[in-house]
Amino acid sequence: MRYGLPLRIGIGSALFLGLCRGVTSCSRAPSVAPAAPPIAVSVSPPVERYVTDYADFTARTAAVDSVEVRSHVWGYLERVNFKEGALVRKGDVLFELDPRPYQAMVNQADAKVAQDEAQLKFDEAEYQRSLLAFENGAGSKSELDKSAAARGVDQANIAADKAIVASRRLDLDYTKVTAPVSGRVSRYAVTVGNLIQSGDQGGGTLLTTIVSVDPIYAYFDVDERTVQRVRKLIREGKAESARQSTVPVSLGLATEETLSQQGTINFVDNQVNPKTGTLRVRAVFPNKDEALSPGFFARVRVPIGQAHPALLISDRAIDNDQGQKIVYVVDEKNEVVARPIRVGALHDGLRAIEDGLKPGERVIVNGLQQVRPGITVEPKVVDMPKSAPKSDASNPKAFQISKSQ
Repeated sequence: MRYGLPLRIGIGSALFLGLCRGVTSCSRAPSVAPAAPPIAVSVSPPVERYVTDYADFTARTAAVDSVEVRSHVWGYLERVNFKEGALVRKGDVLFELDPRPYQAMVNQADAKVAQDEAQLKFDEAEYQRSLLAFENGAGSKSELDKSAAARGVDQANIAADKAIVASRRLDLDYTKVTAPVSGRVSRYAVTVGNLIQSGDQGGGTLLTTIVSVDPIYAYFDVDERTVQRVRKLIREGKAESARQSTVPVSLGLATEETLSQQGTINFVDNQVNPKTGTLRVRAVFPNKDEALSPGFFARVRVPIGQAHPALLISDRAIDNDQGQKIVYVVDEKNEVVARPIRVGALHDGLRAIEDGLKPGERVIVNGLQQVRPGITVEPKVVDMPKSAPKSDASNPKAFQISKSQ
């Protein structure tokens, strides 16, 4: 028991010292976390460039010339002189009918001419005799007039006979059915041995069809809003009418990623269709390589108005805030500012900004997910990236008029 008291005193001293240390440690100031470094973002000033606005439409190609080949005369088909689906030239003989009935009619008409010419020769001699007798006082005026009339009838008959000969020869020529236009021929609808009806008998027998291939049309319908917009620009002198000037257009097929075909507008309808609210427009395109065929669906791009200066940025720099298009701009203090904008058309991979942005401002193009208005960032200037589909990059010169220096 003599050692119990000093043991208790030692334990109490240790507890007291530990409590004091704990109180001392609780009284220290809390440590402050180090400040996070500014977020690194890529920025780029808007590209300043002269551009021309455009509109895209769905088009349908069509042949300039499309002909249903029918015969002018009836007859039995004797020969077909073309390969189905081949290219033919205007004047090529496609079909041949039996010419013998028409040759016989030509011979008959020639014989009638010879008959009337012989009659005219006789009546001319009678007239000369009557004239001589009348001048010598041996003949009457009535006999002279009668012989003159007979001669005139013969002359008129010969003129009529020659007209019949020309008609019969024309029918004979029509037994060879020729291509009325140059183009690609379809299959033949009838075979050798069939009786062909002429075109004036209930429409006649359809023999084949021909469509021209070069050049080729593309028809498309322009919506009413675009029509009104273009006409307003024309009234303000900012655009030219397609009826009075040459308006270039570009065309691309459904299987193409580019607008490779270049043409011009050559027809604008005279009224808007009240059922569809659209205006029919036609463009013509050269087609020497036959890349286009009648009936294709295509995309047509039409420039609207004249070239004007614009500020262009990448689509990836544009964000949405409750339906409002915005961009994030870094100010002179390297703080992020949200800027509402109004966007325009896409030009050579860059989006035109019609309102809300100034030249030279630093627009954040990478790192949008990490920023918010008011924070400080570490900007790094880069070139403005492009984000256009391939169809826009196909022909930038068609829509990019010039660049600012």
